[in-house]
Amino acid sequence: MSGGKVGHDLKALHRRAVEFFGSRVEAIRDDQLNLPTPCSDWDVRELVRHLVYEALWTAPLMRGATLEEVGERFEGDILGDDPKGAWTEAMRDSLDAVEEVDLDRQVHLSRGLTPASHYTIELFSDHLIHGWDLSRAIGADERLDEDMVGFAFDALKPFEDGLKISGMYGPKVVPPEGADLQTKLLAVTGRVA
Repeated sequence: MSGGKVGHDLKALHRRAVEFFGSRVEAIRDDQLNLPTPCSDWDVRELVRHLVYEALWTAPLMRGATLEEVGERFEGDILGDDPKGAWTEAMRDSLDAVEEVDLDRQVHLSRGLTPASHYTIELFSDHLIHGWDLSRAIGADERLDEDMVGFAFDALKPFEDGLKISGMYGPKVVPPEGADLQTKLLAVTGRVA
């Protein structure tokens, strides 16, 4: 995943996934912040916090910072009284950093140096899947864009067992016979459609 059309498409897909998640953040009512999500450890507020936290890390890492240089500056209550505003602010810089990065560049992650293209795929997938989680939690439309579903499925399916072992996604889910690709993608990530 680097250079040319593939790089452009990856960045465009990332932006679309971020915009999808953002549209769900904007739809959250104040009385929905404590609702449960398909991520059993997180309510709606914690799910939004997870993506804001990820966004705050994205910009410095994409621009070459090490984990030690970022340190603990994003710990604590990063949402304050305005989760939607925190999301909007964090995403602005994060999106710019992804747009600017050379996808062949190595970025510092907890598992070691990783191509920016791989990190961008992870960010894309996280926004897409958690966008579905948020949709389900707040009662919004759960249908995902077919192009994004296809890309995410192709990117994640080969690593399904490793993702399960890592704890990044839920337990093994077997999709029903004849399931559509969205249902199969959700199954890869441990979710039941």
